[in-house]
Amino acid sequence: MALNYVPELTASVGVTSLDASIDWYRKVLGFELLYRVDKLGWCELSTGVPGVSVGLSQNEKVAQGGGATNVWGVKDIDQAKAHLDEHGVRLDGGIQHIPDMVKLLTFYDPDGNAMMFAQSLAKSG
Repeated sequence: MALNYVPELTASVGVTSLDASIDWYRKVLGFELLYRVDKLGWCELSTGVPGVSVGLSQNEKVAQGGGATNVWGVKDIDQAKAHLDEHGVRLDGGIQHIPDMVKLLTFYDPDGNAMMFAQSLAKSG
């Protein structure tokens, strides 16, 4: 039997403070709060990518270095890096350039969750 997927994806991210994380994801990444359930320590934010949301799960401790890394496609990675720099976001080095393929930039949310921006350089056609 084949799986019948729907065009939805929620990337779950562990955080130590819903308040601080909601504020960061809104200000830095431009996401919008969809809903919040304090008794569960959970909220979801829209990402601007159709069908993709981020769920924040509040935990006492957030494990570092494991799990998935969400990679967000951007049109202009230099502009995206400047935006992160304006907000004092911790980066893992500079922009990596793989010629004719992609430019990548790794950064971290306040709890140390790794994310990346990616600008595709592939020529369509």
